[in-house]
Amino acid sequence: MMNKPSKILVAYDGSELSKKALEYAKEMVANNENARLEVVSVMEVSAYPNTFDPYLYIEIKKNAQEAANTRLVEVRELLEQIPNHTDVEVLEGNPALKIVRYAEEQNVDLIVMGSRGLGRIKEFFLGSVSHNVVQMAKCPVFIIK
Repeated sequence: MMNKPSKILVAYDGSELSKKALEYAKEMVANNENARLEVVSVMEVSAYPNTFDPYLYIEIKKNAQEAANTRLVEVRELLEQIPNHTDVEVLEGNPALKIVRYAEEQNVDLIVMGSRGLGRIKEFFLGSVSHNVVQMAKCPVFIIK
């Protein structure tokens, strides 16, 4: 049997399933005064590899940053009840790699995330972020469906 996790990481992309994951993790932290909740949102600017126009790339990156900042505000509002137990960050890069690397660097005990955020066609070709995190993570991963 696993001990209660004291450091929980939520991967948040603004989807309904990531909101459910955040609520689930929030309850875990609320019931454990020693627990800490960390939330990451990963912006993947490289999702547009055929952008050769540097001005277009700058615009795409700016829009991705604005979307990430909006998600941060949303997360902070959802976590108002437990502000002393939380940390929220925006990362840039491949979502699965960034989530796993962050979990390792921060010695996270558990990753909680939604089962999907991509469209079905993109997921077919690229694989889902949650699947890749489950395959690469060294700690347990709890997937919300």
